[in-house]
Amino acid sequence: MRITVRWMLDWLGKPVLIAFLSILAGSQATYGQGKDESTQQTNEKIQELASLGKSTLADIPIGAGDLLHIDVFDVPELSRDVRVSNLGEISFPLIHEKIRAAGATTFQLEQKIQDVLRESGLVSDPQVSVFIKELNSQPVTIIGAVVRPMTYQVNRPMSLLELIANAGGITDGAGTVVLITRRTETESLTPISDTSGSGEPGSRTIRIQLQDLLNTENTAFNIPVYGGDVINIPLGGIVYVMGGGVSQQGGYVVQSHGEQITVLKAVALAHGLGGYAKPDDAVIYRLNPNTGKREATPVHIKQIEQNKSQDVAMKSNDILYVPDSLTKKILVRASEAAVQIGSGVLIYRSSTQ
Repeated sequence: MRITVRWMLDWLGKPVLIAFLSILAGSQATYGQGKDESTQQTNEKIQELASLGKSTLADIPIGAGDLLHIDVFDVPELSRDVRVSNLGEISFPLIHEKIRAAGATTFQLEQKIQDVLRESGLVSDPQVSVFIKELNSQPVTIIGAVVRPMTYQVNRPMSLLELIANAGGITDGAGTVVLITRRTETESLTPISDTSGSGEPGSRTIRIQLQDLLNTENTAFNIPVYGGDVINIPLGGIVYVMGGGVSQQGGYVVQSHGEQITVLKAVALAHGLGGYAKPDDAVIYRLNPNTGKREATPVHIKQIEQNKSQDVAMKSNDILYVPDSLTKKILVRASEAAVQIGSGVLIYRSSTQ
């Protein structure tokens, strides 16, 4: 009898185990696919908005380090390549004074050189053409949670979304903020009120919410980028969902594609509450920067789900702990074991009759 009952219990246990593993694997696959699709959809929107808001062609100002080719028509001895100095000036043969080039367009520099040649008496009716042979003065760097961090030489007006699109879009763990560190001497109109000093002399930091940048109804946040800008999309922080009251414990990105994570979202990322969860006994453990210790804040998840309490925003490194009922779990498992044993006995008795 013992052998028959044990064999029946083993036989009944295997399908349950296989089904549990299948559900667990399926839920993990679904979670991963959903996360990838969300990132992909965000990047598709970035590409679409970047193409719609592409800047029109315009001259880029000349800057220090650029290599210029200057051609004076019918005067080959004056035609040459010159490099703009760190002070933004160029030297020209037979001209004693330096010519200011930085900040001017190629057309403006052509007019300036023609005036200098005419006033000095070197050429009576000069015709000058200037083009940038090597661009080195307009580096824009994008770093952080992007697919391809890079330094890009801006050879035409470019928007923030265009730059992010050229970097391949954001990665899965991107936070909600885009930070632009810009030289203060760069003249631009910015619609962003959230600006602050970056701590570096001669520069400031512009903060733009990723959600505002992707808002098609307000394109004012899609500001132009300039040479010398450093764009940083920081990674979102991590929150931890622990305890036997959730289906899958783990760490999750606190900010995802412009949306702040809350207690309900964290529970959803953890595949929901378990069957033995005690949701109204949940707590958030948050580090107090003044004491260096974690403090517990009670969270009533059921009340939040029933709109009786406001959902709680989570911060980086928070721990959401959802306990389970050990007594209930023991009683349910004991009942299941009793049912299985009873079924095995009935099968055994049927086989002996």
